[in-house]
Amino acid sequence: QVQLVESGGGLVQAGGSLGLSCVASGGTFTRYARGWFRQAPGKEREFVAAINWDGRITYYADSVKGRFGISRNNTQNTVYLQMNNLKLEDTAVYYCAADSAVWSFVQGNFRGYWGQGTRVTVSS
Repeated sequence: QVQLVESGGGLVQAGGSLGLSCVASGGTFTRYARGWFRQAPGKEREFVAAINWDGRITYYADSVKGRFGISRNNTQNTVYLQMNNLKLEDTAVYYCAADSAVWSFVQGNFRGYWGQGTRVTVSS
């Protein structure tokens, strides 16, 4: 069965950096778009970043542009999220996701696969 497993979450001070990873298994994900969503306490899940199957197209939420970077390694079925200059408002559970089309991440109609989530806490 399909599994997306995140790692790399934790506690970091504001202004610091953290890297997340997500390994996919149970399927062939080379041609899948991959990405990240997050859900802060008391808020709805929101889109963070996405990357198309060959890594040539990326999308970012306005709130993370210039601070976060998404990349992927198809030989390892892994997608990464490098988070720099973290802010208190970046505190959330971050979810890895995969779907056949990258635009589903940004158009609000995502119906692909989800990971279990990894918690990121930014402290002052």
